[in-house]
Amino acid sequence: MNKKVNFWEFFQGLGKTFMLPVSLLAACGIMLGIGSSFASSVTAEVLPFLKIPAIRVFFEFMATIGSFAFSNLPAMFAIAIPLGLARDDKGVAAFSGYVGFVISCLSVNFLLKATGTLAAPEDMKAAGQAMVMGIQSIDIGVLGGILIGIIVAKIHNQFHEIKLPDALAFFGGARFVPIATSVIVGVISLLIPFIWPTFNKLIIGVGNLIGKAGVFGPFLFGTGEGLLRPFGLHHILVAMIRFTSAGGDAVINGETVSGALTIFYKEFANGILDPNVTRFLSQGKMPSYLFGLPAVALAMYHTAKPENKNKIKGLLTSGVIACMIGGITEPLEFIFLFISPVLYIFHCIMVGLGFMTMGILKVAIGNTDGNLIDFIVFGVLQGTRTNWYLVPVVGVVWFAIYYFVFKFAILKFDLKTPGREVIAEGDSVKLGGYDAERMLKAIGGKENIVSLDNCITRLRLVVKDMSVINEEEIKATGAIAIVKLDETNLQIIIGPQVHVVKNKLDKLIKS
Repeated sequence: MNKKVNFWEFFQGLGKTFMLPVSLLAACGIMLGIGSSFASSVTAEVLPFLKIPAIRVFFEFMATIGSFAFSNLPAMFAIAIPLGLARDDKGVAAFSGYVGFVISCLSVNFLLKATGTLAAPEDMKAAGQAMVMGIQSIDIGVLGGILIGIIVAKIHNQFHEIKLPDALAFFGGARFVPIATSVIVGVISLLIPFIWPTFNKLIIGVGNLIGKAGVFGPFLFGTGEGLLRPFGLHHILVAMIRFTSAGGDAVINGETVSGALTIFYKEFANGILDPNVTRFLSQGKMPSYLFGLPAVALAMYHTAKPENKNKIKGLLTSGVIACMIGGITEPLEFIFLFISPVLYIFHCIMVGLGFMTMGILKVAIGNTDGNLIDFIVFGVLQGTRTNWYLVPVVGVVWFAIYYFVFKFAILKFDLKTPGREVIAEGDSVKLGGYDAERMLKAIGGKENIVSLDNCITRLRLVVKDMSVINEEEIKATGAIAIVKLDETNLQIIIGPQVHVVKNKLDKLIKS
């Protein structure tokens, strides 16, 4: 059983840690998009006030700040992963991640020098080498940063409470973690020149499989992401496509860049919009996120009992806003996932078809979320070269398909979607749980919680005894759904306000 528990804990935790750098990427991407759009001479011809020097400099500065995140992705992941996986002394874990990443670069640089394989500046690209943190090393990219982050997280969890003899006590406890990191990561990194080519070939192989799938590549990606989402494992697939060679490779201004999202940002900063790159990005989500899921909400509203419609309006409206503005789909998806898994599979297939359709139509809208902000900033503001006007055309078709399929299924099979069940007078259906004290009791009290964390929309818990979990009581606090992954791993789907619930639970546990 322990092996199974460790599997879920590790991969869920790893996927959660990706959210910190990815959220920064999304924000920086928006700044880059707005800055580049309003600083361009083309936009200035349409809006003459943008020619004012102070205004132009402001938007150029915004674009410069926005370019930060995707220029330092490997280091960001190496820092974010130990931070996210550590249960205690998180600041030390993050600091050790930085130490580990720099030490790794120095170790590889040392070995390259010692073996006489340090490439000349003009030959670095051919030799798979690059300047990383000002150090010439093997270009291990985001995948390397992730691996270093995982190693550092393991070191932290092993040594952060170590006790040393009195004479060395100053270096014990949390202080020992960066010291151990320097030695262990330094030694392990000496193996990178020998093992990295194998890792690289594996990732390239995945990319080749997707490439050979042609127009079906984006379909498989979009569908696969949706099918993995209920288990919290979709971040792994997404990160592989966005940040490694599985999502493509490109040479931009003499620099080799890997991953669909990284390539997009680099090309975007240079005024390039390539639909072959964006086919795995925001545009593929837009038919379902901006049109399909709102149609699902409308179908649920129209099929609800007349006396319950006002009571579910807040739930559905909040879900639509989270989906269209934030690109957060779980509040709507988890309403029907457990009621009808077949409809959820249909939804995943439609998302995949959206990716494929946008790719076939050569739409070129990048970034991460597939929401209205991405549509406006990376689509409309970039002009007709993005083919943004095709999104609402396809979206109308998706809206009609989703609406009639869901309405038919709900009525035909009498699915108990919100508003079709009995709701007591005075009750209402709400999105997001705020009664933390009641929820804690329903989980079995603080004594039943081994660990508690959250991602964007869900609480992630490891519990001692799953049998004491009161699902109906948890849902009564406002939670959308409960997912029991195994005997100890539990997820509670809350929605965009999950961090509020997590913080309240934390205070109750500590008190």
